Amino acid sequence: MEVVSGWLERTHRIRVLLMDKLQAMATFVRVVEARSFSKAAATLSMPRSSVTTMVKNLEAHLGAPLLRRSTRSLSLTEAGERYYASCQAIFADIANAETQVLPRGKAPRGRVRADMPGVIGRAIVLPRLSEFEARYPDIELVLGLSDRPSDLIFEGIDCAVRTGALVDSTLVARRLGELNWLTCASPRYLKRHGEPIAISELNDHRVINYVSNVTGRPLEWRFRTGNEDVSMTMQSRISVNETEAYLQCGLEGLGLIQLSEFVVSAYLSSGRLKEVLAEARCSPVPVSVVYPKNQVTTAVRTFVDWIIEIVKPGLSR
Repeated sequence: MEVVSGWLERTHRIRVLLMDKLQAMATFVRVVEARSFSKAAATLSMPRSSVTTMVKNLEAHLGAPLLRRSTRSLSLTEAGERYYASCQAIFADIANAETQVLPRGKAPRGRVRADMPGVIGRAIVLPRLSEFEARYPDIELVLGLSDRPSDLIFEGIDCAVRTGALVDSTLVARRLGELNWLTCASPRYLKRHGEPIAISELNDHRVINYVSNVTGRPLEWRFRTGNEDVSMTMQSRISVNETEAYLQCGLEGLGLIQLSEFVVSAYLSSGRLKEVLAEARCSPVPVSVVYPKNQVTTAVRTFVDWIIEIVKPGLSR
């Protein structure tokens, strides 16, 4: 009995050590991806001091510094880069192992928190949510519709649909398509103010500005002249910070608006809006679905695959 008891005790200690080591590795990865001890602590629901201590203990155990710390920045050392890559590979193997042992035909289960622009969510995703629910009844979906770009790591979001160039190298990106940006006006506005036929005439027209939810400043208007895209700051008496409100301003004849073809196509077909300066359209904007590189659950992968399945055709119309 003593032999068995000793073996069980050693096994328990090993299991505890392994769990502690995995927790420390996961915490280190979260710090790297959040680029902040404070942000990592917030997403892990842990005190910042605990996160700091855990990473320091990990560095002491490895005998090498993993992070360069300063009051304003956080970066990986050479050893940290190697260890971070190894951690990502380990967590990917764990996720794959869990996927492999799922019984064949068993429906994926879990919670998915996703974020996307309101116009894409309302036009494509919401009308087909009943299909997703019927196909994957064991997935709980928390869907956020917002024009504000989210920080996936800091806010605990599993995946997001984003427009424009992607700059976060810690995320996996899968291309969904692209959007054309059109300059439009209502027939009421054009009857009253005439139609601009060149960019140089815009100073004589009224425009509606869209205010960025990130900077609090109006977005620049984008056009293409010759072989290059140009951005212009436009003066406006009316500015809004929400897509539907921006579109409504254009429909009411308050001024020119610049929105994606995806948003205004139905209004162009019905005649409620007309495209102007078509020859000066800027280059299309890419649309992607993004998610963190490691610890992606089966439920998240399932939702991402479904988003690609339904959104790609909608953007290629």
